[in-house]
Amino acid sequence: MENNPLSRNRGHAIRSLMLSQSAALFGSGLVFPFYLIFIKEIGAGFTEYGLAYGLFTISSSLLQPRLGAWSDRYGRKSLLLWSAWGMAVLFLFFPVVTGIWQVYVLQVLMGLFGAMQKTGEKALLADVTEGPVRGRQIGSYHGWIGLFSGLAVIAGGVLIDFFTLDLIFYIGSLWMFVSGFLLLRMEEKR
Repeated sequence: MENNPLSRNRGHAIRSLMLSQSAALFGSGLVFPFYLIFIKEIGAGFTEYGLAYGLFTISSSLLQPRLGAWSDRYGRKSLLLWSAWGMAVLFLFFPVVTGIWQVYVLQVLMGLFGAMQKTGEKALLADVTEGPVRGRQIGSYHGWIGLFSGLAVIAGGVLIDFFTLDLIFYIGSLWMFVSGFLLLRMEEKR
């Protein structure tokens, strides 16, 4: 099975996806755990935080079915590229936010890009894993990207202590751009 070209291509696809999504989760892991601090710094409270997070979740969930069909038609990789680069651009807006209404708009857009990531990642992971070792491949995949996410949370805390909250948005944006570039190397078979 190891000499099978299809297996080698799938192995390359899994590694490319793992690298790309590890970069994406590092970028988002820098930002999301400290989001409540950001909300507090612009003068909002827990109610506004709940509403902002709710807008993200609801907009994401409403778009999932349509994006799933879109990924079947146009490919999963395109969803992940739009997600990575769209989120990278959105992260650049957070340091200049002055009001909660701007956060709400950004949260709805983040829901869109988050839905693209979630749908594209899961569908592509299903496409590139195979048969009796699928569980092991998926477990390894999630283990690696979870490690990067955890390291990002630690790094985010250190960066905020020594620099500013804004810096994590800029660095998170950079990692999201890197995620998209890493994904470009991946060949998607549809």
